[in-house]
Amino acid sequence: MSTTSREPAAEPFRDEVVRLCRDLIRIDTSNYGGNDSRGEREAAEYCAELMRQAGMEPQIYESSPGRASVVGRVAGWDPQAPALILHGHLDVVPAEASEWTVDPFSAELKDGMVWGRGAVDMKGMDAMILTVLGQLHRSGRRPRRDLIVAFFSDEEAGGVYGARWMVDEHPEVFAGATEAISEVGGFSTELHGQRAYLLQTAEKGLAWLNLTSTGAPGHGSSVHPDNAVTRLSGAIQRIGTHEWPLHYTKTTRALLEQVAEICGVAFDEADPTPQLEALGSAARFVGSTLRNSTNPTGLTSGYKHNVIPGRAEATLDVRFLPGEEEDVMATLRDLAGEGVAFSHEHRDISLEVPFSGGLVDLMVESIQAEDPGAPVLPFMMSGGTDNKSLSRLGIAGYGFAPLQLPADLDFTGLFHGIDERVPVSALDFGCRVLDRLLESR
Repeated sequence: MSTTSREPAAEPFRDEVVRLCRDLIRIDTSNYGGNDSRGEREAAEYCAELMRQAGMEPQIYESSPGRASVVGRVAGWDPQAPALILHGHLDVVPAEASEWTVDPFSAELKDGMVWGRGAVDMKGMDAMILTVLGQLHRSGRRPRRDLIVAFFSDEEAGGVYGARWMVDEHPEVFAGATEAISEVGGFSTELHGQRAYLLQTAEKGLAWLNLTSTGAPGHGSSVHPDNAVTRLSGAIQRIGTHEWPLHYTKTTRALLEQVAEICGVAFDEADPTPQLEALGSAARFVGSTLRNSTNPTGLTSGYKHNVIPGRAEATLDVRFLPGEEEDVMATLRDLAGEGVAFSHEHRDISLEVPFSGGLVDLMVESIQAEDPGAPVLPFMMSGGTDNKSLSRLGIAGYGFAPLQLPADLDFTGLFHGIDERVPVSALDFGCRVLDRLLESR
């Protein structure tokens, strides 16, 4: 397969994608978890209007008042080709304004970048999708495949009110789709003195666990061996300091072997440090996908210094590699010991899809058409995306939000970080790549 040969006008997308990105950032869509969010309906209506201008007939779906997602469809020219889902999310994690150098919802434009909460996660990509689809429509061009375009609510809290709800309640809107692309993958990093791009083909699974220990309450001055606090704090200490072994999946092994080849060294699976160091700032993402992880995030008990409580509670963020969930849970129970109960607050699956096939070929070719000779490598994400929900419909999801980034920008540190920002040039690059991908024959 190959992308369409054409010579686009200079910077055909830049002004529009910047405007849309800034407009979206200015809609505060902070998601505080549970059913506590802001602005998702307003953002959905904004996207719906742009989708109508791009020739779609979008529909807004509310899982709960204000928890809005919007979905539309673009007809392709080949009715035999399966549909492709382009999806983003409307919500963002909260931002503490006092920690930022700019107002996190001002969408300030400075130093050649758009600043604000959601610039990289993921209103920049939302703006890229809307910009490219708008220009395709205005120019009279059509994609080969039907495109199902979705902007979901609630991704930052697991998609319970967004993609997960849509898959459960309205699976018909995704009919005919076999593949999907969304956030995170497709960004560049410096690798052994050259630019390379990481295309996301896998995601860790997650389990947010509540741990509970009970014991006999009593007076703080007495000898008291049946102490819920002691029992649970010991369990949390053992879990938090447990060293999980290195474990490579098809994705992580392929990535590190290719990095080693580019660097001209042999890959030693017992020590991936040289390959991680070669990946620069991307090592933060990649390093956390080489092991399972179990991080304690909370410990609560008691109400008075001289009263031994009858109950202690803790929270745990578990991220497991594909195929490892059962073993991880068994190990956690062994580490916790007797008298500690587990319950799930939230759980979602791991994913791993092939770094091969027609769509992958087109993504690689579309990047290399804009950045000739740049390697494109697979990687796993330690977090999660709405591709998890879509996978329950048999849809293979990829992370592909293409961005060509300055070598000195700590891009991976901007996700959920302070002073989140995205270069204007990167948004423009992403639009050019997506335009090639969607118009590909």
